[in-house]
Amino acid sequence: MAFLDAQKISGYADNALKMVPGLADLHKMMGILLAERAPTDAHILVLGAGGGMELKTFAEAQADWQFKGIDPSKAMLDLARITLGELNARVHLHEGYIESTPLALFDGASCLLTLHFLKQPERLATLKELYRRLKPGAALVIAHHSFTVDTPEPDQWLKRNAAYAIASGMPVELAQSNIPALKERLPILSPEQDTELLRKAGFVDIEMFYCAFTFKGWIAYRP
Repeated sequence: MAFLDAQKISGYADNALKMVPGLADLHKMMGILLAERAPTDAHILVLGAGGGMELKTFAEAQADWQFKGIDPSKAMLDLARITLGELNARVHLHEGYIESTPLALFDGASCLLTLHFLKQPERLATLKELYRRLKPGAALVIAHHSFTVDTPEPDQWLKRNAAYAIASGMPVELAQSNIPALKERLPILSPEQDTELLRKAGFVDIEMFYCAFTFKGWIAYRP
């Protein structure tokens, strides 16, 4: 799903930092996990690269890495270019979806706050495309909304996430309006379902490394 609303795009980074617990540290953790197996001159694929926040963190931490960033939103890619500044020299940005990009093998890949927009069939297809673009032994790190909704209080975790955003400085009305918006827009899967999709896509040694209210993150490998 492409970001098209200009107001949302302009406030993307600020709102993301308020909504996702430890987002800056999550970027660092993802970079550390990728670096465990990636060479010093790695080529890294970043799916959902609009905004450029994780790209900037990865590039600052690894001076010799090269990147390919994919996102369907031109406006979000323009924001990424602004975020990256002089780091753009090591980043190639592609407007579109992963299946529209030429097939190439990468030393690692990330997908942050993106897969939760996709229903199960599309999510599995995307994971398979990521798998096809990784070298044997390379890591994939992902993080997005993932929680169990089949409970007596299905909105409880969304309410907690909204409370976190309010505590982080987001206006109360905006944070609370995100609850019905997320329920309407996102086909939320449970952590168990997300793990199973990674397995069906071919990934092995799947481990959760991040858990913060409605958000979960995994590392997995192409065998």
